[in-house]
Amino acid sequence: MIELSIAEIAGIVGGRLVNADPDRTVSGKVEFDSRKVVAGDLFLAIPGARVDGHDYAEAAVAAGAVAVLASRPVPVPAIEVADPVEAITTLARAVARRLSAVTIGITGSSGKTSTKDLLAQVLADAGPTVATPGSFNNELGYPYTVLLADESTRFLVLETSARGLGHIRHLTGIAAPRLAGVLNVGSAHLSEFGSREVIAQAKGELVEALPAAADGGVAVLNADDPLVSAMAARTTARVVTAGERAGADVRAEGVAVDSAGRASFELVSAAGRAGVRLQVRGEHQVSNAVIAAALALACGMELPAVAEALSRATERSAWRMAVSETAAGITVINDAYNANPESMRAALKALAIMSEGRRSIAVLGHMAELGPDSIAQHDALGRHAVRLDVSVLIAVGEQARAIATGAALEGSFDGESEWMPDTAAALARLAELLRPGDVVLVKGSRSAAMEVVAQELVRRFDSTQDVHGAESPNGAQSTDAREGRA
Repeated sequence: MIELSIAEIAGIVGGRLVNADPDRTVSGKVEFDSRKVVAGDLFLAIPGARVDGHDYAEAAVAAGAVAVLASRPVPVPAIEVADPVEAITTLARAVARRLSAVTIGITGSSGKTSTKDLLAQVLADAGPTVATPGSFNNELGYPYTVLLADESTRFLVLETSARGLGHIRHLTGIAAPRLAGVLNVGSAHLSEFGSREVIAQAKGELVEALPAAADGGVAVLNADDPLVSAMAARTTARVVTAGERAGADVRAEGVAVDSAGRASFELVSAAGRAGVRLQVRGEHQVSNAVIAAALALACGMELPAVAEALSRATERSAWRMAVSETAAGITVINDAYNANPESMRAALKALAIMSEGRRSIAVLGHMAELGPDSIAQHDALGRHAVRLDVSVLIAVGEQARAIATGAALEGSFDGESEWMPDTAAALARLAELLRPGDVVLVKGSRSAAMEVVAQELVRRFDSTQDVHGAESPNGAQSTDAREGRA
């Protein structure tokens, strides 16, 4: 964070200093996890349903926090405010106005985090870059990320989510982006939004927040999604189209996917063309990479440098196509961070490619908040798995039962379709079923907790390699991924 004295921070947030030296300076970050506090930080004490940050105020100060931003008395130096989250929102808004960084917003129904991770790694070659940690993209995560930036930050990449209309508008009011990328409008969280058209309305709030083209505003829109392309009418920024469609301003041509699920393609723009060979897995990553490339080009990077950086970039966030090769010869694909119909189909396609010549097992939890179409969507997913020639399908949990039913009813299925009541039953069945050479995909919505299955499989079969994303996300930071956020 930009260095500020305790007195300055108190003045910005309208807080009251208690037992605090007003001249002491916060030289670090604002941190709400006491385990991550280092010298110079400001500790944010958030009262929660299970854990109250105020109970860790003394530990945070002992670890080096200058003071605590608190809503009730604590026995250490503090800035007392009515609402700590609202206070850091106000602080982030003030700090954002002092930053010289180029601020970039990214949204979409799926792929936000992967695209953000790709873009942050590309832009890091051009200058100091700060990006949203994991998928921490909500009303706490957005200001938290803004406050990670300081005077040296050249690029600030902010992932934005919504659980309703007006939420992205609120976030962009904290730190307004100069560039924005919109990935897609899917069917995730239809029960919250009601229709894809309403989701599109919410997502389009990001491009509405951009400055005009004359002031440097750039909106990168997915040329392959009509609802996203239509957002061009909602912004005065310069519009750049990106995707695989012929004629897109920045596009991927000649896409090919290898047996490890990694895509390669020619990245084409007005500046020419350059080869890209992605390290991240799944053909769906092509769209994410092209959007990231278009944003990096709009930031002034050269096409060859963008292509080279994309070819080095890895998956940085947990439980997203994280591949473990175990000593027992079983491959486990942990894509359990979240799920919706579009991301499920993409993951199943990756499984089909990565298991060519081997047995494929899909272990799927439910997709949350699909509204009245939930059963039909789960049934369709099971049938889709059959059409991709998945060898064995195991649906886990009552809400996922229709996946197994759909697969069993698909006439062409000559494999196995099973339903298990919970993750423990699924693990017991997998222990009987799995053999060397198998490739196992584990995926479901956050509320399905399918990462438990993936992690236990890796443990049981003695992993010798865990590729990117094996660590669990910080518990407090996982609040962004609650169902209801798109």
